[in-house]
Amino acid sequence: MPLGTLDRTPPPFFKQGPSALSKLFFFSALALFLMVADTRLALVKPVRAVLMTLMFPAQWLVMQPVRGVGSLGEYMTSLEAAQAERHAAQLRLATQSERAAQVEELTLENQRLRALLDLRSRPELQGAAAQVLYDAADPYTRKVIIDKGMTHGVVAGSPVIDESGVLGQVTRVHPLVSEVTLLTDRDQAIPVLNTRTGVRSVAYGQPGVGGTELELRFMAGNADVQTGDILSTSGIDGIYPAGLPVAKVSSVERRAESAFARVLCTPSAQVHSALHVLVLPPASAHLPPTPEETPAAPQRKNKSASRKH
Repeated sequence: MPLGTLDRTPPPFFKQGPSALSKLFFFSALALFLMVADTRLALVKPVRAVLMTLMFPAQWLVMQPVRGVGSLGEYMTSLEAAQAERHAAQLRLATQSERAAQVEELTLENQRLRALLDLRSRPELQGAAAQVLYDAADPYTRKVIIDKGMTHGVVAGSPVIDESGVLGQVTRVHPLVSEVTLLTDRDQAIPVLNTRTGVRSVAYGQPGVGGTELELRFMAGNADVQTGDILSTSGIDGIYPAGLPVAKVSSVERRAESAFARVLCTPSAQVHSALHVLVLPPASAHLPPTPEETPAAPQRKNKSASRKH
């Protein structure tokens, strides 16, 4: 039989359901609808919360071997390394004791000055301790999952810090866990204050897969910023309390062809190795309520204009 006369169509036995092209168009349209619904209408948020709640026990079981290996590695630490860490801890304790005495004196002086000037006292930092469970799977984002959620009083927008400084911000809350976006994420921005000069600016996360630093954008080429400057939260955004360590300026590049300088900063927090964190309430929770705007009284018409001459 000639090759041109062969029937290449599948037999009727294998023809079941719609074609592969129809399935492709259908599921593509369904995926596009779900993405738009999740972004604009937040229809998928309850479903995601239920799935995260159901998956939490499985995630906890999967993390147990990792925690067991980590605990075994810590237990097998050599005696020499432990003694070195103890000596370093004693030195840090002595330094922190000296600083604590200074901070106590400065705090008392600050309270007296605020009382003298009749200024509003700063709220104390009270938050909930949490533990980092795992990193997000997306390599183009900087996010971690913590073991505190809606049932523990965590709300979206809460600042997250570790023992060294600001780590990030809670961007998504589930019943048992929460998603924290780190400062180095490309979509994150935080108002900062240069502690040396008192100049306020905004630090942005770096885009890309390997971004591990912050960048002070739109800084003038002749701006007074130097390598080693310490940046802290300015407290004007209503999210982060003022005075928290954020980053340290690592490099300043001034280019003649550009009106802006390229300023890179190293985060103070342990962005890639944080394990225990503290979730703070947003700073707006301590701010006084915004006064309601009263409508302006209508202007009275001139009586003389209404009179008939």
